Amino acid sequence: MLHASSVFSSLSASSRAERLHALDLGEGRASALWRNSHDRMRYERADGHTFSCYLFGGDGTRRIDAGSIHGWPGALCIMPEGASSEWEITDTFDFVHLYVSDQELRRLFSETFDRDARLMVIPETTFGEAPQLAGALGQLAQATRSGDRLWAEQALTASVGHLFLDPRYGGEKAVTLRGGLAPAVRRRLIEFIDSALHRTITLQELATLAGLSEFHLQRMFSLSCGVSPHGFIMNRRIDRARRMLEGVEPIAQIASACGFSSQSHLTRMFKTVTGTTPSAYRRGITRS
Repeated sequence: MLHASSVFSSLSASSRAERLHALDLGEGRASALWRNSHDRMRYERADGHTFSCYLFGGDGTRRIDAGSIHGWPGALCIMPEGASSEWEITDTFDFVHLYVSDQELRRLFSETFDRDARLMVIPETTFGEAPQLAGALGQLAQATRSGDRLWAEQALTASVGHLFLDPRYGGEKAVTLRGGLAPAVRRRLIEFIDSALHRTITLQELATLAGLSEFHLQRMFSLSCGVSPHGFIMNRRIDRARRMLEGVEPIAQIASACGFSSQSHLTRMFKTVTGTTPSAYRRGITRS
């Protein structure tokens, strides 16, 4: 599901924690419900960002390397990529984890708030209070428990939004940026991409629109958007396909409208990105 050195993998392989439910949401995103008791855990510079909310219990969970402070039901923990921490669990508690890769979180930050991806900052947080974010993570827990992928994606989007809108936990770095795309150029490129998703988009077109060489466009785009032009366009195509799958159009028509050469091409790429097929995704929407 995730990289071998992620918090998810550490809990799976090196602890007494019981994984109750899990959902792979594709694009470096996943959620899991856990239960643990009478354990001791250490995370060493884990890959990706982990957002945790205690659902039940937690008073017997202490962070040893932060003055032995302990949790409570509703407590929020944020473990940014590269962070290390040590924990002791004495009582049984249930918690939900949201895992997001650094590249995906930067892409979401850039797209959602029209900001340069390098401005994103995720401070480490232990047992914080953030009712809106905790509420969204609670919704994610319910969606994960029921296996409802669409609900989980909506809860993930809400969680990220609340994170970045809360000045205590997310926001922007106060730095002077060098390189990258000017905000107006970035917006112009994104508007062009969205208007042309139904057809092939070339790097040369994007470079011409930005007034850069293809080499520099690719580099500057990756700096500002957190992902390469190809990765960005593929995510936009898949996002459009997701929205269209909520309707009744045949999947072959959706494939064409989203710029895929055939239904099989859409199916292959959709499964690569999201972990499921368009047909299965649509069935999940219908059931919910």
